[in-house]
Amino acid sequence: MLNKTAIYPATGGAVAGAPYTPAVKVGSTLYISGQLGLDKATGKPFDDFDGQVTGAIAGLKALCEAAGGSLENIVKTTVFLSDLSQFAALNAIYARHFTGDIRPARSTFQVAALPLGAAVEIEAVAVFE
Repeated sequence: MLNKTAIYPATGGAVAGAPYTPAVKVGSTLYISGQLGLDKATGKPFDDFDGQVTGAIAGLKALCEAAGGSLENIVKTTVFLSDLSQFAALNAIYARHFTGDIRPARSTFQVAALPLGAAVEIEAVAVFE
C-alpha cells in the first residue's frame, strides 16, 4: 500500500468539508492542492491581484513549512488565471517570492472561472531530500 501523509498548514486554512487534502506527501514528494489568495477575515479573495498572488504563494509556503521545508523545495507550479492579460503582473509578483538561480518550472493557463471568483490559483509540487 502507498504510504501517504496528509499535510495541513499550521494556521489552518483547509476548507471545512472539502473532499480533498491541502497537501499530500508521498516519499520525498509533496503534492500541494491549488491555493487561492484569500483574506482570512472575510474568507473571500483579496480585492487586488497582487494580494491574491501573494496570498496563494503564502498558502504554498505554509504547506511546505508544515511538511518541514520552504518555498525552496518547490520544483514545479501550475498557475491558473481567469484573465491571461495579467500574465506580466503575475511574473513580477511571482519573481519577488521565487528567487535564486533555479526557480520552479511553471505552466500557466487561462481558465473560464476559479472558485470564489478568484483571479488566480496556484498548485505546486515540492521535493524534500
